[in-house]
Amino acid sequence: MTSLRTAPAHLSVPAPELAAALDAVRFAVGTDPELPMLGGVLFDIEGDGLQVVATDRYRMAVGRTGTTGHGGGRVQAVVPTPLVDAMRALLSGEATVRLSVDGDRVTLETGDCQTAGQCLGHDFPDYRRLLLLPTGRRALVDVPDFRGAVETGPVRAGELRDQDGARCDLSVLRVADDGTVTVCADGDDAPNRVAVNREFLLEALASGARDRLILEFGAPTAPVAIRRPEDEDTFSILMPVRLEE
Repeated sequence: MTSLRTAPAHLSVPAPELAAALDAVRFAVGTDPELPMLGGVLFDIEGDGLQVVATDRYRMAVGRTGTTGHGGGRVQAVVPTPLVDAMRALLSGEATVRLSVDGDRVTLETGDCQTAGQCLGHDFPDYRRLLLLPTGRRALVDVPDFRGAVETGPVRAGELRDQDGARCDLSVLRVADDGTVTVCADGDDAPNRVAVNREFLLEALASGARDRLILEFGAPTAPVAIRRPEDEDTFSILMPVRLEE
């Protein structure tokens, strides 16, 4: 787990960049009341950068933006989801906003508007180890076409269930030697297949906010990464799901 720091931080962030970073991770925030440390977005401040991170254990999303005014050591705060949404609602302009973390309180100021509240008093998982995944096979996909293939393609049943106990639909993916990603049909036992939660995959494609994205595949038991071609710092990963044969 990542331990929270209580050192104060006061920094300025371009509103469009912070808005884009929050949009890239909001879908992955956890909602399980038994895991309260996942019920928000980690604001991880270090040097002249701010990383925002969300995870519900089955997926993780990371966004990054540059900052000014801090330039110091690492300061972290887990911002609860309602406060994250209130912050995002203020980020409609092009101006620079002011972000402060002081003790257990975080404040965002933009123009004459302000929103503030308490951070979650829980440790966030150590996400940085997942940033060091070995490079796998990469495939550049046309997002509208690939989304259509996922939405209309075959699904399989897996062992992963949502919080209500319902079985989740899975898309089984395979990348060919020519870089084409295929949604596998039932009975396709080709090697190097990986199954992911279909709903989570569609949400990750939407949060990527690009017409083209890179899907990165490692071993069948390794996470699938969804990356922007021009931005290595903003991405999401999906944990693979075991198939019921």
